[in-house]
Amino acid sequence: MHRVVALVRPVQSTFELGCAAEVFGTSRTEVPQHYEFEVCAETPGPVPTSAGYTMSVSRGLSALATADTVIIPGWAPVEAPLPARVRRALLRAHARGARLVTICSGVFALARTGLLDGRSATTHWANAERLRQEFPEVSVTPDALYVDHGDVATSAGAGAGIDLCLHLVRQDHGAAHAALLARHMVMPPHRDGGQAQYVPPPPAADELDGLLTWAGARLGTPLSVGDLAAHLNVSPRTLARRFACRLGTSPGAWLLSRRVAEARALLENTDLPVDAIAARVGLTSAVNLRRRFHTLVGTTPGAYRRAFRGSAAAG
Repeated sequence: MHRVVALVRPVQSTFELGCAAEVFGTSRTEVPQHYEFEVCAETPGPVPTSAGYTMSVSRGLSALATADTVIIPGWAPVEAPLPARVRRALLRAHARGARLVTICSGVFALARTGLLDGRSATTHWANAERLRQEFPEVSVTPDALYVDHGDVATSAGAGAGIDLCLHLVRQDHGAAHAALLARHMVMPPHRDGGQAQYVPPPPAADELDGLLTWAGARLGTPLSVGDLAAHLNVSPRTLARRFACRLGTSPGAWLLSRRVAEARALLENTDLPVDAIAARVGLTSAVNLRRRFHTLVGTTPGAYRRAFRGSAAAG
């Protein structure tokens, strides 16, 4: 049996711990059990949780000495230091071949071991910039659901932790077993790690004298960068400087990302065919939408819709 040990700390996120427990620690009569699941803490005893109750953890860091996979299901607050004893235990586990896995903010603990230096990693999109600033040696990939290097793996927001855990099951025991487990969990059997996170559209605040609101209401029209510049009565070059200064992107890139964001919303909330969605967001054809969508989101519109609807049904 493959031993999976989750390292928890106060205040522990119950959802992130639950992601790991559901995949590795829940017995199901029709699903072969290949894993043993255990929880440990630096100091055994009562551990407060984000849900308001306290859980009792009987095992200490010695549990990591025989773990095949160590999971860090969140690390809150993210600025909390990594205790020296915990760091040593994680490094020893890794050195003898254990796989170290993080869910959401757990990446901050793993980054403090140095094991992510010079490697790519992901986390919840809201924490990506903080991770990049605090750990400049880590190549932060904010638009991925998970990143797996074999010996270390990181996932995005809490729900992506399930995707990563199912991916690890697929790596360990094959696609058929992972699909069987996912079916019992009422989850999509597979979401590729390169698929972009479900990032919300940009903040509603319009930093360009009403231009963003004006353009957002006209996505279905053949809107160009020249049209955006003309609306503000400036040159395209001036507009580009304003976008770069205030939004950190170009007008064309913003317009495309806004159209794709609207397409995502329509895929999530309507049953419109892809060609109709393409027309509504100003991408003219299903072929163009699929190409642009895959470039920015990392998957196809159809696969995105199926995965989103599957995740919503599971929730």
